Amino acid sequence: MPVYTVHAPVTSNIDLSTTDKFSFVRDGFHFWAFVFGVFWLAWHRLWLALIGWIVLMVAVDVGLPALGVGRGAVFTINLLLALLLGFEAASLKRWTLSRRKWRQLDIVVADDEESAERRFFDRWTERQGGVVNNQWSVDRGGPPPTRNIPGQPFSKPPPPLPQGGIIGLFPEPGGSR
Repeated sequence: MPVYTVHAPVTSNIDLSTTDKFSFVRDGFHFWAFVFGVFWLAWHRLWLALIGWIVLMVAVDVGLPALGVGRGAVFTINLLLALLLGFEAASLKRWTLSRRKWRQLDIVVADDEESAERRFFDRWTERQGGVVNNQWSVDRGGPPPTRNIPGQPFSKPPPPLPQGGIIGLFPEPGGSR
């Protein structure tokens, strides 16, 4: 099964309104990066990697024949470099995202990208406290806050204590048991 890494842009808070910007990067061999390296890098907007790839290819195609290396060896080196690009394409994507100040949120194992998204968002919404990530609506277990607003039911004073001043099974502090 393929492994996907999930990346998100660094913001002060990540909630459901920013989930459309999440990026899922599949780890493994990328066939189209192997076959059409320059076009694949441009398509995915990996500009620094594209410039480095072009410089490397020019250096190999011009520099090695100038050193007296045969055409068969140059072709083999080009093929090996294309194979390397196919294997390292996902790493180049992750490197570009980290340069753009994106952070890795999670790693997901799934059959395809849609299943990876489903698995990630199922786990992510559980960690975020449900579908609505509203931290102000979380019940903290304490009584509601009281305010001194005239005419409101929550601003009425509490009822007076009974005759002994203690409610419950325990006697007054300091009394005999």
